[in-house]
Amino acid sequence: MAQIDTSKVSRWDQHGREHVVRVHRTGVQRTIRCDTCGWHRGAQFLPWLKAEEHLLEAHQATVDPTAA
Repeated sequence: MAQIDTSKVSRWDQHGREHVVRVHRTGVQRTIRCDTCGWHRGAQFLPWLKAEEHLLEAHQATVDPTAA
């Protein structure tokens, strides 16, 4: 049976809106999907980095809500 895991990368834009990209893992395969615009792609390596890149390029969302 395949193991399914989900995590998320969230950033805020300059207007205070939160944008989220979720990373879904099924076995060794990973898919990243943006909750804001529906963009998605497969990402075998460094999916969280690719999620951050999408948030920056597509939504200008750079503020990390978990940063102190």
